[in-house]
Amino acid sequence: MKMSMVRMLASSPMLMFLLSLLMASFFHTTAGQIGVCFGQSGNNLPKPSEVVAMYKQYNIQRMRMYGPNTEALEALRGSNIEFILDVPNGDLKRLADSQTEANTWVRDNVQKYNDVKFKYISVGNEVKPGEEGAVLFQAMQNIDRALSEAGLSIAVSTTTYMGAFTETYPPSNGRFNATYLNFLQPVIDFLVSKRSPLLVNIYTYFAYKNRDVSLEFALFKQSKDEFNDPNNQFHYQNLFDANLDSVYAALEKSGGGSLEVVVSESGWPTQEGDGASVENARTYVNNLIQHVRNGSPKRQGKAVVTYIFAMFDEDKK
Repeated sequence: MKMSMVRMLASSPMLMFLLSLLMASFFHTTAGQIGVCFGQSGNNLPKPSEVVAMYKQYNIQRMRMYGPNTEALEALRGSNIEFILDVPNGDLKRLADSQTEANTWVRDNVQKYNDVKFKYISVGNEVKPGEEGAVLFQAMQNIDRALSEAGLSIAVSTTTYMGAFTETYPPSNGRFNATYLNFLQPVIDFLVSKRSPLLVNIYTYFAYKNRDVSLEFALFKQSKDEFNDPNNQFHYQNLFDANLDSVYAALEKSGGGSLEVVVSESGWPTQEGDGASVENARTYVNNLIQHVRNGSPKRQGKAVVTYIFAMFDEDKK
């Protein structure tokens, strides 16, 4: 979930703040599965070409961007940075209504950049029930068809968030909220048929802010909130694992048990919220990077590809 009410892990105002929170060796030695989100909702940001140079400099091997940006795409040419490109929510209806529009979008934003390492096209971010939800699946199909007709083998998915799930405690009880499953069921079936992952934004901060869990449990620290899931005896030492495994449980109940989950955003606020601080952000991100190498109780030993939100403080958020 985007942090519109609090400032998420970022830089202030221009310099990259993320790296000041991390041990310098992380990206070079232990973080092959870690990416960083590059949002562009700000007037205070470096040029996209400078941002790409930062990713290269610090060996950040994965980037997510929330919509096409010509300068950034040009800078990514030949970079070998694994790239998730979003189709913005505002484009979903237009692309769902017209295969021609979808073909044009792929031509201009993907096919044109044949030396960019596209990993996924995420059609929509945290799409809600209603008009956007109603057109999501058709937009995904049209983008997938456009990629195929262009001869491009790039997986198509969408990004959802924990608000789409319910009964997430214990994790084995997790399932999709019915209003979300109404439009996500064909999406799940599509992902299964294509063997593509589901992208999910996970923020443990919100549960702490709502006093559902302790700060320690949200930050991967030892806490009194540790528990065993009574349905399978998996032991949960942190909320991130519990959230992630509740997503897997929901997918299993919806015919998507074979799917991988990519954590497409995770982070912690540095200010303007209860528990928001640079120290807590540092703790969360460092622990997150170390933790996801080992998987979750339900998928032990399988590293969780995870994207940190975000590279910069965006002053328009």
